Formats: sequence, C-alpha cells, structure tokens
Amino acid sequence: MTAMAFEPLRLGVNIDHVATVRNARGGIHPDPIRAALVAAEAGADGITAHLREDRRHIRDDDIARLKAAIPIPLNFEMAATSEMVAIALRHRPHAACIVPERREERTTEGGLDAAGQMAMLRPIVGELSAAGIRVSLFIAPDPRQLDAAAALGAPVVELHTGTYCEAYEESAEAFAAESRRIAEAARHGAALGLEIHAGHGLSYETVGPVAALPMVRELNIGHFLIGEAIFRGLDGAIREMRRAMEAARAAAEARA
Repeated sequence: MTAMAFEPLRLGVNIDHVATVRNARGGIHPDPIRAALVAAEAGADGITAHLREDRRHIRDDDIARLKAAIPIPLNFEMAATSEMVAIALRHRPHAACIVPERREERTTEGGLDAAGQMAMLRPIVGELSAAGIRVSLFIAPDPRQLDAAAALGAPVVELHTGTYCEAYEESAEAFAAESRRIAEAARHGAALGLEIHAGHGLSYETVGPVAALPMVRELNIGHFLIGEAIFRGLDGAIREMRRAMEAARAAAEARA
C-alpha cells in the first residue's frame, strides 16, 4: 500500500476578535492590522477576516488596510450576499470563504447549507472564481454537503470543527466519535478533488487529531489565539500553535 503524502500544513490566523476588543470601546486600539502583521512574523501563512453584515468586529476600512499592508494571503470570510460579493470583487482577496450568518449569533455557528442552497450559491461561486478568487465553503463534515460543494465547483471546503471541539469537553468517547467524523469527511472531500481546510474552536488540546490528517491542508484559528495572547502574547500563542500542529503532523507521518 502506498503511503499518503503529507503536504505542508498551513495556518491561517483569524484577527476578527482583535477588532471585537477595539470596537468594545471605540477608537483605533487594538489595531487588527497590527495583529495581522505580528501573526505574519510569527509564522502564519494567511490572515482571515470576516466582514459581517452588521460590522460588529472587522470594518470595511480594515479590509482595505489588510489588503494593502499584509505580506501574506488574505482570506475574506463573507456571507452569500450581493453586498459582500461586490466588496470581494473590489478588493480581490486571495480567497473568499462563504459562511452562514445570522444577526443574533455571537460568532458563526454551524456550517453553510450548500446542499440546500445550490441555486443561490452557484452564481456567487462562479462570479468569485471568474475574478481569480479562490472560493471556499464553510460546511459541516457531512458527505451531503461535501458532494454539494464539489457540484458547485468550489475548489476548497473548510470543515466546521465546532462540534468536534465541544465534544472534547464532553467525553473521550464523544471526542473520538467526532474525530472519526472529521477524518471520514476529509477523506470523502479529498476523493472528490476538494482541497480540505478546517477550523472553528481549535485549541492546543484539540488541534492535533485534525493536523494529523494528511488530507487537511490548512487550519484557520482565531478566537483561541487571541484569548491566549492575553497570557503569552500573540507571537508566542501563534508559535505554540504551529509547534502543536507540526508535532502532530510529523508524528502522523512517522506512523504512515
């Protein structure tokens, strides 16, 4: 049996909640663009920023400043709306990740229903792709959603790891079951020709099993890193996450 190749695992750092802290008081501090530059220096491979319709954290001028300032790719998280499509086309980020969005939620909850919204999503995926923007769909680790993403022509999916991370706090059995679910979804998506990313809620304790999957090419992590930065600084928090990711990847490759 031929061993599966382990390609380098990228880390995208989400800087939304630096903006959340800034907006809690108003003004310009802390500046999410400064956080993005620190992240790049600490080893992040990309920066993720979600411009919500209600602008509760990242603001329009943040996107313009990020695009101008950062030396690494920008992943623009967006709802599937005409307003956000227009903004993405204006700024031309490296990538656009389409996420579900509800005004009452504290942060993005659950995955996009790609299977149930194909008619609405198809022209958006097509328009962004035609502009040279790498399109990703943020979906649950569900074969039906993966099949829909492939049918829509999205080259990338980001598997929602929120339930998986919650299971870590519940029990070893629940965590093992969710780990298997993530692994099976990653295998299914890769077999469809999709590039597999993952994110939401990942911490030092939960990143290992996902980082160990050879099909996963990128992890997007934000809230945990911004919280951890209070205790060890953003640079230190990101470097520790990279160490955890790379250790899990190397151990899995050694076992393969």
